[in-house]
Amino acid sequence: MESLLQNLNFTHLYGVILILAILSTYVWFKSSSSRKLKTPPEVAGAWPIIGYLPILAKSHLPHKTLASMADEYGPVFTIRLGLFPAIVVSSSEIAKECYTQHDLALASRPKLLATEVLGYNYAFFVLAPYGPYWREVRKIATLELLSNRRIESLLKPIVASATDIAIKDLHKLWTEKKNESGHILVDLKQWFARLTMNILLKVVAGKGYYSGVATADEEEERRCHHALREFFQFLGTFTVADALPFLRWLDLGGQEKSMKRTAKESTKRINKNLSEKRGDRDFMDVMLSTLNGMNNGGFDADTIVKATCLAVLSGATDSTTITLTWAISLLLNNRHVLKKAQEELYTQIGKQRHVNESDFNNLTYLYGIVKETLRLHPPVPLAVPHVSTQDCIINGYYVPKDTRLILNLWKIQTDSRAWPEPMEFRPERFLNSHKDLDVKDPNFEYMPFGGGRRICPGMSFGLQSVHLVLAKLLHAFEVSTPDNSPVDMSESFGITVGKETPLEVMLSPRLPTEVYEFT
Repeated sequence: MESLLQNLNFTHLYGVILILAILSTYVWFKSSSSRKLKTPPEVAGAWPIIGYLPILAKSHLPHKTLASMADEYGPVFTIRLGLFPAIVVSSSEIAKECYTQHDLALASRPKLLATEVLGYNYAFFVLAPYGPYWREVRKIATLELLSNRRIESLLKPIVASATDIAIKDLHKLWTEKKNESGHILVDLKQWFARLTMNILLKVVAGKGYYSGVATADEEEERRCHHALREFFQFLGTFTVADALPFLRWLDLGGQEKSMKRTAKESTKRINKNLSEKRGDRDFMDVMLSTLNGMNNGGFDADTIVKATCLAVLSGATDSTTITLTWAISLLLNNRHVLKKAQEELYTQIGKQRHVNESDFNNLTYLYGIVKETLRLHPPVPLAVPHVSTQDCIINGYYVPKDTRLILNLWKIQTDSRAWPEPMEFRPERFLNSHKDLDVKDPNFEYMPFGGGRRICPGMSFGLQSVHLVLAKLLHAFEVSTPDNSPVDMSESFGITVGKETPLEVMLSPRLPTEVYEFT
């Protein structure tokens, strides 16, 4: 905040001070009008007008900062983000109330600068306000693009094929560059990112740039991935204009200018991919045929297609890569779990063939590993914010219309009341005490993809992709760290929270050479 304020020149400063003074009076009178109503406890230490922005700005990991606040103020409390009040929910009981009793009242999204600039003026349906447009595009996404039938018949084969090719190329790289001990050093974080990008490009536009290791198209692929990663990071950026809309014209810190540049680059990349697409009934074809005659909410079909494709590409690439990276990191820091996973793969599949789709019903321990990874490291630990469209009572507290809602999924999923030894990586809990629990937990103790009507529409495809890639990699290669050192588990900052540092591992084949020649 201090660095942003330094961008103000003295010509603007006096006008800003006057506006702040007027708004201070407005906020005071507005809050005093509801003093007789019981409201959630408010965290102390807020700054005038800008509220808790400086506190959160200094926090590298807001989900853990807000979790500490919950320990002090309780499972629901209030913070102020500039002119807008926000309640933070940190318990499964209150989350259940929000996602069931008040699901419709809390189904909308706040209108943020990033959603407008990057999301084609709110056509980006994941972050679009609740209404007819969101309902129509959501219906297309769930019934046409990501239906179980389509996942089984088209999407899963794409994931399997791309992963098989990537593993074959990884084995080829091993034969060419293995060291004296028979290993190669690979950054799996980058490998997962490139593989996932390839899969999603094939799903969306019927094409891909690369197979899993460097190719002649590596530079174009790198630019595409960088553009989408930057795009997604900006979508998670809360700007000064979001808290204090009257300051948008100043563009403090140049954030809007940067967003517009990223939007232009992302659109350029998506246009290039779509113009070169070559697939049979890919996302683009399905959407164009489905949009015919639809109530488009004021958006033309081209805009809806681009916005939806960017939503799928940016969100799915990031969350899948993050989950795979955390899974391997946790396994390498818990070698006994890694050993059990590989024993299961050996028992169920052997070493004379690669993993097939029919094998997954028998890989129960692998499923436990993925579930436990998502419990400890949900890709979006602070659920995408909601906003109330009407007054409601939550946990006995009055929550007025236009209040932001932030659910701390990480805090809920590490609650010791539901999860004994919550910070321990124990996949076994999903084979015994929590064996029947899935991502649509009716008690909302486990919800890595959110809940209610705004639950992530791509969760089924994402989960199946993670299971398949993880199984094939662990079956094909021995994985270790250089010098058997522990993996750095530092977390990055953003709407998604991934591993901050590379995941450099040593790989060596586990299977006979002929098994890698399956494509």
